[in-house]
Amino acid sequence: PQVLAPGDPLAGVPAERLQPPSIAHWFGTDQLGRDLYTRVVHGTALSLQAAGIAVTVGLVLGTLLGLLAGFVGRWVDAGVMRFADVLLAIPSLLLSLAIITALGFGTVNVAIAVGVASVASVSRIMRSEVLRVRTSVYVDAAHASGDRWSRVLFRHVLPNSAGPVLVLATLEFATAILAVSALSFLGYGAQPPTPEWGSLVAGGRDFLRNAWWLTTMPGLVIAATVLAANRLSHALDLERRRAR
Repeated sequence: PQVLAPGDPLAGVPAERLQPPSIAHWFGTDQLGRDLYTRVVHGTALSLQAAGIAVTVGLVLGTLLGLLAGFVGRWVDAGVMRFADVLLAIPSLLLSLAIITALGFGTVNVAIAVGVASVASVSRIMRSEVLRVRTSVYVDAAHASGDRWSRVLFRHVLPNSAGPVLVLATLEFATAILAVSALSFLGYGAQPPTPEWGSLVAGGRDFLRNAWWLTTMPGLVIAATVLAANRLSHALDLERRRAR
């Protein structure tokens, strides 16, 4: 952030409050005279970090649950899938709010809550891939050669099942950005004056008539990032299909 926006995101000049976008202030200034571009750039690091934590939590937990459910089967599969069904039955934002209520406010807690809400979708995709891979010839050959189940699981099943899950993780990154921004907008993320995309949008909603840029500029950055993540996910999916 210091390279793209070397200014102080918390420092404001009262005489320059609520100035529209210009050469001096690309995104304009807020009600305290702080440069909005600087605040958006510094908020990028916090928002993307939270989205990254959320994706990591969902990916790790979902992969482990789906791997065990698909490979072990029987009651483990039934138990994991019923747990996933319960999570899917609850709206993700509502589930995240419930987890935040238990953990407390803050960017990291918001990220963990969003990650837990995505566990069900990751585990179901992973389970379906494991069910497909575990009947492959090379898995049967590994069993026949006397390999332990843990070696078969992590050397053969997991690497050959991870492709769709990694594509989903890229898509979940875009979803996590929206979820983290929404929760930050509601006041559950970083507390003022710390800049975060959702809180920046929330801070400008009282000035929509006179200072449209306070919500529009952070909102456009969020939209552009989500679209970029979606395009990346689509490109990865195409590459995976071609590699088959």
